[in-house]
Amino acid sequence: MPKDDYDMYALGDWHLQCGTTLSNAHIAYKTFGDPKAPAIIYPTWYSGSISDNVWLIGEDKSLNPNKYFIIIPALFGNGQSTSPSNTKLATAFPKISFYDNVRAQHTLVTEHLGIHHLYCVLGWSMGAGQTFQWITQYPDFTDLAVPFCGSARTSLHNQVFLEGIKSALLAAKGISSAGSREGGVTGEGVNEKRVWTEEEKMVGLKAFGRGYAGWGFSQAFYRERLHEKIYGYPNLESFMVGFWEGWATSKDPENMLVMLQTWQSGDCSMQEPYNGDFEKSMSSIKAKTLVLPAKTDLYFPPEDSEYEVANMKPGVGQLEVFPTIWGHWAGGPGDSKEDLKWLDEHLSSFFGENSTEKFRT
Repeated sequence: MPKDDYDMYALGDWHLQCGTTLSNAHIAYKTFGDPKAPAIIYPTWYSGSISDNVWLIGEDKSLNPNKYFIIIPALFGNGQSTSPSNTKLATAFPKISFYDNVRAQHTLVTEHLGIHHLYCVLGWSMGAGQTFQWITQYPDFTDLAVPFCGSARTSLHNQVFLEGIKSALLAAKGISSAGSREGGVTGEGVNEKRVWTEEEKMVGLKAFGRGYAGWGFSQAFYRERLHEKIYGYPNLESFMVGFWEGWATSKDPENMLVMLQTWQSGDCSMQEPYNGDFEKSMSSIKAKTLVLPAKTDLYFPPEDSEYEVANMKPGVGQLEVFPTIWGHWAGGPGDSKEDLKWLDEHLSSFFGENSTEKFRT
């Protein structure tokens, strides 16, 4: 699927949870299948474009467009929905929350696509964060949810990881981080738009990619030299340059910072009626929810998922753990064929146990 193959829906001036407005906002999206079929929302992940989600869709997979109407909405900041790279704001880009993203997706689905109930919401990584946001923000809107390799609340340890890579990127401009959950600027100029030279972009994004390299995959992934056996790189340095620096330098630094702030501040209890009561937000979930963490994920560990499910009402949540050494990358973007097979089999079983017919009235 070409990267630029998607549609856009105009949102107008979009009021944000932080109290400001995103002027002339739009949401990018792509649909697959018949609009009359049961609908599934499958949001994008950190840095991902809409086309980067397609690996889980196909006639031979559980996300079969012959059976379901599949909608991929893009995060604000991903470069397709409203982002620093495609707007002409004179000031710094505002802070965007998961709440802001999901409210925009709900508007897209209800007002533009004419859908008033979903069969399922699912997603990987930040897509999982949006999944949890959906089922707490609109608890009656979907029957099923499958967040994989993600969380309902960004843990302190996860915030620490993100502080490291954010600081590496900002250092190229001589800027210190303002702290976790913040935009990253301290002192004067906090509201000014940052402009990057090409050299600053390359230096900052290469450092960002190398910082990410120790987190995306597990210790066992590197111990077993899967960067050589699976990806075909002759040594570690070529993997760092070709895979990690190549990924990072293909991105816009301001886009990455906007999405990072969204991720770092993720907490689906930071909305009415929960007001920071995380346990209450989990117990409010009505959609049958299959939570799928990866055994070796370094920033979304299974222990966090266990706590989420433990606070759901009986019969609502269930937990299965990817038995993998791929770390976070077990959940996407489809590079680990064994993990893709495991994920698709669990989706197939979950959908089979909770068929669309079961929910029809």
